[in-house]
Amino acid sequence: MSVEPARGAELAEPLKLLEKFLRDGEPVPESFAQRLREAVGRGDLEVLAAHAQGRVVGVAVLAYRLSISAAGPFASIEDLYVEPGARRRGVGRALLEAVGERCVARGVSYVEAQVEDEEAAAFYAALGYEEEPGVCVYSRSYILFEPEA
Repeated sequence: MSVEPARGAELAEPLKLLEKFLRDGEPVPESFAQRLREAVGRGDLEVLAAHAQGRVVGVAVLAYRLSISAAGPFASIEDLYVEPGARRRGVGRALLEAVGERCVARGVSYVEAQVEDEEAAAFYAALGYEEEPGVCVYSRSYILFEPEA
């Protein structure tokens, strides 16, 4: 198994895996896929793809930005997914090790991940991630309208 950054046309297979998991197989609009490619090209995002037996079996999406409070670069794991058939075989561990290597190479000393269930929390904790005490995530959605043609 290997983990490599995906760029350009290489983004198609990792994106398809994430669409299957996050969007019930529905493809993202091409305009979003283009924005993703551009963000990767600028270095704002990295898509790390875990390959086994010639295909992508896991993906981690890493976002980079500046943190005023840390006075330095900061990273977050936006998405991490491993195919069910590839779980408990070191794929997730390899993805997080690659995340660490990418962060160190870019001078990022802090990376975070939001988790949604106890299994994910235990996975991250087993690999050295710590829960942030007192942090609570709030969100708000806005209705966006497509401009009229």
